[in-house]
Amino acid sequence: MPAPDIADLIRFLAKNLVDKTDEVHVALVEERSASVYELEVAESDLGKVIGRGGKTARAIRTLVSTVAPRGRKRTLVEILE
Repeated sequence: MPAPDIADLIRFLAKNLVDKTDEVHVALVEERSASVYELEVAESDLGKVIGRGGKTARAIRTLVSTVAPRGRKRTLVEILE
């Protein structure tokens, strides 16, 4: 079974939440102990991705951690402001 493309999953989720879909960017930053996916959206769409009380951001992180391959590295999602 091929490994899921986490960046595509994050991009898909974000594009379905925001108004300016062309300004959704996801970048992978490999760190020593973690794979960090940086999500960048338009400033006007930031609240839609974070959600009230951070619920939407927490849900995105939960989905990503569920489908991420198990290994020594953690998989994290950072939402850039």
